[in-house]
Amino acid sequence: MKNILILGGTGFVGAHVCEKLVREGWRVTVLTRRRSNAQHLLPLPSTTVLEVDVHDEAALTRALTGQDAVVNLVAILHGTQESFDKAHVALPQKLARACVAVGIEQVVHISALGADALQPQSAPSMYLRSKGQGEAVLMQAAIGAGADHGKHAGFELTILRPSVIFGADDKFINLFAKLQKIFPVMPLAGADARFQPVWVEDVATAVVRSLARVGASDAKTPRIIEVCGPDVFTLKELVQLSAQLSGVCEGLGRPVIALPRWLGQIQAAMMELAPGQPLMSRDNLDSMQIDNVATGKLPGLSSLGITPSALRPIAQDYLEQNQPSYGLTGIRLRSHH
Repeated sequence: MKNILILGGTGFVGAHVCEKLVREGWRVTVLTRRRSNAQHLLPLPSTTVLEVDVHDEAALTRALTGQDAVVNLVAILHGTQESFDKAHVALPQKLARACVAVGIEQVVHISALGADALQPQSAPSMYLRSKGQGEAVLMQAAIGAGADHGKHAGFELTILRPSVIFGADDKFINLFAKLQKIFPVMPLAGADARFQPVWVEDVATAVVRSLARVGASDAKTPRIIEVCGPDVFTLKELVQLSAQLSGVCEGLGRPVIALPRWLGQIQAAMMELAPGQPLMSRDNLDSMQIDNVATGKLPGLSSLGITPSALRPIAQDYLEQNQPSYGLTGIRLRSHH
């Protein structure tokens, strides 16, 4: 049984990754700032939860000792330049040094579609620029660049670049459905931005197959895989689809009003002022200046033997479950009419 360390394992994608790894026979260790964040992972067999600050390099190095592989899922969608750099650049730097120090064999890093390790500064947003820089750091470490690390030089590296990820617990399709139940109209910034949504289960399978080196021709060459679903949607189409599948206005949804970019920037700036995580930030809008779809220049899920799942039937299933008309309650409601 191999040992694997998961960074960011308590989140939406992380829970699915942990479950699949346990099923594949891995012994999983999840690092988290607060053990209370990992309550949903505790019932999993052969899973250990450790309270560790992953940004503490000494603590991270200690946690890596005795592990065979690492999956890094740590990411933020909103923040300042400083917070993006901390999560997406400084952490991969610390992780790379720690992996080399203790002789980790494999690293799987979850990045983002639109990131560019070769020209990170060419990306339109702080988010994507920092993601590209993080990729570059890990790629240099993987090939043992810039230092004599002796027998521990480098590690096998797979970088996965997903489009937007959907699933039963997502904060994407579910969010649009909820908003349409509240607001009479949907003013939408970035309405024409294009996405290629990918199912969380396919992303988790991609992590497992990457660790098994499925489709890898040369173990020592870092590889980048674009993780996308089979269909491309505009943001407006995704909002309309969420309404249709969740039965808002009998499936018709609310009117969606596409905002010009300048007005979208104002809307996003206002959202940033609200307490908690903003629904959309100006940096999110900057990211949407480039299409969030596969370039076709890199391997996709098929290189891992995965046929990507379509959004519509899966989203329909979990959005219908949130409706009053679903299940036994729905049967009772209908019986009274």
